[in-house]
Amino acid sequence: MPADLNDYFNKKNSNSSGGGNNRQNFNFKAPEFNFKGFGKFSPLIYILIIIILVFALAKPFAIVNEGEMGIKVTTGSYDPTPLKSGLHFFVPIFQKIIVVDTRQRQMTYTSLDGGNDSLQTGTGIINKNSISVLDKDGLTVLVNITVKYNLNPNEVPNTIANWNLNWENKIIDPTVRNVVQSVIGQYTAETLPANRNAIAEHISEGVTKSISSLSNDPVQLQAVELREIVLPTRVKEQIEKVQIAKQEAVRAVQEAIRQATLAEGEANATIISSKGKADAIKIEAQAQAFANKEIAESLNNPLLNLKQIETQKEFNEALKVNQDAKIFLTPGGAVPNIWVDTKDNKKQSSINLQ
Repeated sequence: MPADLNDYFNKKNSNSSGGGNNRQNFNFKAPEFNFKGFGKFSPLIYILIIIILVFALAKPFAIVNEGEMGIKVTTGSYDPTPLKSGLHFFVPIFQKIIVVDTRQRQMTYTSLDGGNDSLQTGTGIINKNSISVLDKDGLTVLVNITVKYNLNPNEVPNTIANWNLNWENKIIDPTVRNVVQSVIGQYTAETLPANRNAIAEHISEGVTKSISSLSNDPVQLQAVELREIVLPTRVKEQIEKVQIAKQEAVRAVQEAIRQATLAEGEANATIISSKGKADAIKIEAQAQAFANKEIAESLNNPLLNLKQIETQKEFNEALKVNQDAKIFLTPGGAVPNIWVDTKDNKKQSSINLQ
């Protein structure tokens, strides 16, 4: 401690003892500090402390990660050259660096719980309420769509300068809504399900064309996927009734075809059976005719005479047993054709001998 301070405390103690008071004297001696050699380094230390404080409080640097781009802003002016991944410095108060995500992002229109119009998940996915549009007849239809896109890395500064950080709600959202309304407005609600593929294609083409027509190509569109078309309840019930009627009509037609096929099969079977019987009769008649022809050709006078002799022999043998029988011969005939047994007139019988 400096000498003048020691003198001050010594004088004070002496004055207290000389006053006749019975107070105990205290001999206080302040510690001495040696600042020798410290003064010549103090400016450097002060500067170092200031620099540390500036870095701790102002943080005049920014880290840009992969999949991101940095934008240096100097007194409100955007540097047109984007900053790639790495460590970048700026001058506090006069400059700042805005880090923007350039990876694929997704905006999904669906039914949200809690009445929220929009929900940011923090992972590059934005969920919005279903798009409400009017069909050709003025009925309200809800459309659920998913759009996948990303910022054009080379145009990030221009995009943010023109559209701000809220660029998705200024570029993607209004474009999708306008295109969906334009496409759905060409159809009635009843015809939407049947034309779903065509509608999905028209929406994708329309959104792609609108985004691509923007100056400086701010956004690169990856996909536009139509997920669902939610129809009014009355229209949905009507379509279901029509579908049921169509299904019943199809089943009736299929049953009629089946019955017709069975009837045709039975008719063909009958025709085939009848034809087979007719062919069998024809073949049998042809065989009989052939046999008759062969028999007729084989008959001649010697054969007939032989047959007459054989028959006459049989009658002669019969007359030996029944001598009262009478035989009538047909003139010119080969064999007798009448036999009359006269033993008992009540039991006469005539026999036709062929």
